[in-house]
Amino acid sequence: QVQLVESGGGLVQAGDSLRLSCAASGRTFSGYAMGWFRQAPGKEREFVSRIMWSSSPLYADSVKGRFTISRDYAKNTMYLQMNSLKPEDTAVYYCAAGPCSGNGCFLTARYDYWGQGTQVTVSS
Repeated sequence: QVQLVESGGGLVQAGDSLRLSCAASGRTFSGYAMGWFRQAPGKEREFVSRIMWSSSPLYADSVKGRFTISRDYAKNTMYLQMNSLKPEDTAVYYCAAGPCSGNGCFLTARYDYWGQGTQVTVSS
């Protein structure tokens, strides 16, 4: 099985930066798509970004130009560099992985494994 553990969340001021990490374990992990999702109180879980070996990174419009996703295959770790944070970025951020391919790797249903989440709070 695949296990994912997020870290790096915290409480910051608007305009600050954070880097989230997702440590993964499990066989065939390098062949999986990996992504970041977030969920704010009272809202549905939404797509943030995903990374695959076979295509360019994908970002939600709300974070494009501010967030950068990366992946270190040797360390089995994925990162999300978040710059210019806004109060609307406040949410629990989840790391996800799955054998996803094609055009649908921004949907929660396409990911089989999830971390417990890390809280990001941005004050104005």
